Amino acid sequence: MTPLAVVDAQTLVDAVALGATYALMAVGIGLVFGVLRLVNFAYGQLVMAGAYTLAFTSHLHPAASIAACLAVVVALSTVLDLAVFRRLRSQSPAVMLVTTFALAFLLQSIALIVDVRDGTIGEPVRVLSGLNRAFTVGDLHVRQITLVTIALAAVTLALLALLLGRTTIGLHMRAAAADFRTARLLGVRSDRVIGFAVLLSAVIAVLVAVVLTVRRPLVTPAFGLGETIVVLVGVVVGGLDRLWTATLGAFAIGVATGVINGVLPTDKTVFLPSAVFALVILVLLLRPGGLFAPRGAASVERV
Repeated sequence: MTPLAVVDAQTLVDAVALGATYALMAVGIGLVFGVLRLVNFAYGQLVMAGAYTLAFTSHLHPAASIAACLAVVVALSTVLDLAVFRRLRSQSPAVMLVTTFALAFLLQSIALIVDVRDGTIGEPVRVLSGLNRAFTVGDLHVRQITLVTIALAAVTLALLALLLGRTTIGLHMRAAAADFRTARLLGVRSDRVIGFAVLLSAVIAVLVAVVLTVRRPLVTPAFGLGETIVVLVGVVVGGLDRLWTATLGAFAIGVATGVINGVLPTDKTVFLPSAVFALVILVLLLRPGGLFAPRGAASVERV
């Protein structure tokens, strides 16, 4: 095996793992968008809250730490939905979007206040840190968290497909995503559907928090923000109106980011965002409806 092939294989494995992480985030964002038409810029702060919880409970058994993370993220997500988003459902998408921006920076500020209580910024996370160990296949080094991330994304997407296709609540969610107004007239309980979507989105944020803290075991107030921005771009690139196209778009931009980062020389990686976003602009110029959206598909107006 040539050195070039080894580099390519290593880069591809790491890129697929990054794409799987982004795909998980896209599912969480896409679930809420499907029923609320809400592009939740604050989703990264749910991940951040989960990551801080993992940091503060690192001394506990991993199962207890993850359970605490789940409780905090679900509670925070529910509070945001009941106290903010539910009151703004009748407002325009622009109002909702600006509100999520405000919430994101508010939660960042709160996290900063909590974090600097000891005079330093950043909290280490030791939960499941053993997953960072790598094993070798020939000349290829694969971290355990890479395989866990890929498997977790695949299982999550498979379970979600079963939920949406084989259960009553899944059918109601699909109906709401297609036409919320008509679905509500036919007896779909909007609060129940939205609440379930918010709950699923929060659970996925917990999975993302666990994966990211293993990969980068230092939590700061900006934790998850960069990933959220890139995933939102990927969701638009894939096709915002459908969950599977949004997920594919996020996965694609994750893989592209990983590959470009691996190909660029070390001293040129500063140009990575420019290369990725230039590629995004090119894709949107050629396919403004989304790279994976069916041709001629039109978005449906939601309430």
